[in-house]
Amino acid sequence: MSFVAKKCGVKFKPPAIVLLYEDKTTKKMRQRVMPVRNFSKFSDCSKAAERLKSNARHTAYLQGVSLHQLERLHLLLRDFLLGKSLEHSLASLCLDPDEDLNKLSDQELSRKKALMEQLFEQNRKKKDDPDFVYDLQVDFPEQLESCGWDEDDEDEEF
Repeated sequence: MSFVAKKCGVKFKPPAIVLLYEDKTTKKMRQRVMPVRNFSKFSDCSKAAERLKSNARHTAYLQGVSLHQLERLHLLLRDFLLGKSLEHSLASLCLDPDEDLNKLSDQELSRKKALMEQLFEQNRKKKDDPDFVYDLQVDFPEQLESCGWDEDDEDEEF
């Protein structure tokens, strides 16, 4: 049997992962609801995602779904169990350049760092890329604002 995953989502009550897939043999769109069992607000989302993906009943259906996407869906479930709104959960999965990362908890900070790492890997130029330039030199425009922190009138010795 061959299945192609089209969409993946989450159902909060009862907690479940919902997969829309196409059955290659019949060319029909189908929906599979995979219940998330033994999952609490203290559960590890990455382990729960790995457990779901390696489950014998769901392995064939989840081949086209990345482990990262399953982790994000489990994060939404856990945030729901913690009492957070869906908007707050979705906002925590996105990067905000004006957000103060010093005020985040360790768990939220590690989530943001993982998102930054993923974004970096997506934008990174590799040697094998066709538009890769070895020694790229760019002239930046001159700074219009002066920074007063490095301009001292007196020379202080340490």
